[in-house]
Amino acid sequence: MSRRFQVVVLAGFLLAQGCSGAGSGSQEGEGEAEAQDSEVWEGDVEAAALLLRPKEGTPDDWRILREKAIWAWELGLDTLSMGESMVYLGLSFLDSRYTPGTLELPGSEELVVNLQELDCVTFVENVLALAQFIRSAKPRIAESEFETKTLYRQILTRIRYRGGRIDGYPSRLHYFSDWILDNESKGFVREVTEELEGIEDARAVDFMSEHPESYRQLANPLNLRAIQEQEFYLSGLIRHRIPEEEIPLRVPLILDGDIIAATSTVDGLDVAHTGIAVWLEDRLHLLHAPLVGEVVEVSALPLAERILRLESQDGIRVIRPLAPEEMNGPEGGAH
Repeated sequence: MSRRFQVVVLAGFLLAQGCSGAGSGSQEGEGEAEAQDSEVWEGDVEAAALLLRPKEGTPDDWRILREKAIWAWELGLDTLSMGESMVYLGLSFLDSRYTPGTLELPGSEELVVNLQELDCVTFVENVLALAQFIRSAKPRIAESEFETKTLYRQILTRIRYRGGRIDGYPSRLHYFSDWILDNESKGFVREVTEELEGIEDARAVDFMSEHPESYRQLANPLNLRAIQEQEFYLSGLIRHRIPEEEIPLRVPLILDGDIIAATSTVDGLDVAHTGIAVWLEDRLHLLHAPLVGEVVEVSALPLAERILRLESQDGIRVIRPLAPEEMNGPEGGAH
């Protein structure tokens, strides 16, 4: 069943602003004693709160998961096409806060569950995981907190990590080209960019190793070496993209719920942004978590026009989510 969703977005779109919260220092006239008081926090409260956040998720995260899953079952989203489910579930996150770095918590590499603060990739991952979750379980699972947490963590781990296994920082799928390749091998998605007559993209992928100072984990030479090896592998693959000037010609072939990866003009970076395709009044828009706007939103501009206006992006890749019954890849297994 194919549908074109008619969605009215009531909220205005915010202008470009940063994501960091305002720091609070001692107020003028409060005196030197308070300025030196160890109980007065003068740093970024929001950043500090993120560092203290439990990786396994808060009670609110798991409440959100249960509520969204129950709502989805009541609407029968598990009976729709995978793309339609992705759109409905994605729209349920509208106005959720954009927050970068939610996976970069202190300590060893572990699965991070955060359904309240999202960036463009974790938004896509959680929507895909939810769409898989409601198809992989029956509503009664919501009665068991343990079973709910266990299944969702399993699905999210398989999506986020190479071969579905956590084995240190390099096992996380940092480059979206790597994410696509690995999730294709596991049967979660199928890239259709080449089918849509995308052109070859032979640009090197090496941004992380060229900027190791931007990633604290790359201070470890073993992590840096592992990332370099994966970059070398990705750079040798044949990738495809639909150039920005050709997007209007391919738009009619893009479906509700397709994952859109905007290719980057930055040297060494394969993908600059990700989101979910959504048709509104016969125009294709992007449902995404952008830095500009600070919350999950539907793009004000149609997808093709949006890409043309951004100097940092020069095309798109199109990745189609697959339902469990369509998954024919191995159960894990590194490629």
